[in-house]
Amino acid sequence: MDKVFKALADETRRRLLDRLHENNGQTLGELCERIEMARQSVTQHLAVLEAANLVSTVRRGREKLHYLNPVPLHEMQERWIDKFERPRLSALGAVKRRAEEAMTDKPTYVYVTYIESTPEKVWDALTDADLTAAYWGHSNVSDWRTGSRWQHVRTDDSGIADVVGTVVESERPTRLVTTWASPDEEDQPERHSRVTFDIRPHADIVRLTVTHEDLNDEGERADVATGWPAVLSNLKSLLETGSPLPQEPWQVPAS
Repeated sequence: MDKVFKALADETRRRLLDRLHENNGQTLGELCERIEMARQSVTQHLAVLEAANLVSTVRRGREKLHYLNPVPLHEMQERWIDKFERPRLSALGAVKRRAEEAMTDKPTYVYVTYIESTPEKVWDALTDADLTAAYWGHSNVSDWRTGSRWQHVRTDDSGIADVVGTVVESERPTRLVTTWASPDEEDQPERHSRVTFDIRPHADIVRLTVTHEDLNDEGERADVATGWPAVLSNLKSLLETGSPLPQEPWQVPAS
């Protein structure tokens, strides 16, 4: 939390966050516009924001896109605002929604988490059928080769897949990209969304960035914004403690 307050104390860094709030997913060159500062200085400010987990980056081809990560702001809200003022603050929720919008017309959701593990173990947790069954309630089934089909299969022995798609990129243990669709829309590519898992070493831990893009509407974005934090919290618990959370997060009634 100290890193967050330090990052927010600087006016330039607050301006960079404002820029991402206005238009999320920008390159370094785009962020340098309207800021009278050398490119190297802007890079240093972005490094401070990344260290505070206020900004996350995603590689797309040769470009490096910067996203506002609302999680530390939410944690500040819980610690410094909610315990003093109980009314629900809808304004922060609106900021979060805008911060997660993509540079396209379709909504995007980005989530970053840090896990005490190795990239190989995180990759296996995302792709191994038995491990995904342990923390996700579904088994992810595929040979995980580029171009292969994958399925998100229920663990009740019914064999029913609730999500299907194609493996777009597969670079163990650092990057996995898949399309997502409901089985009845598998032949409608315009309805498919796309999920990217970026797995990067971060000192002695791992930074996992999940980008879910090309969502069909804000309702679907709201659903994944609830689902991904729950799933990834369960994954984190499994890798760090050997067991998933005692109760599946998505089954806990909202307070």
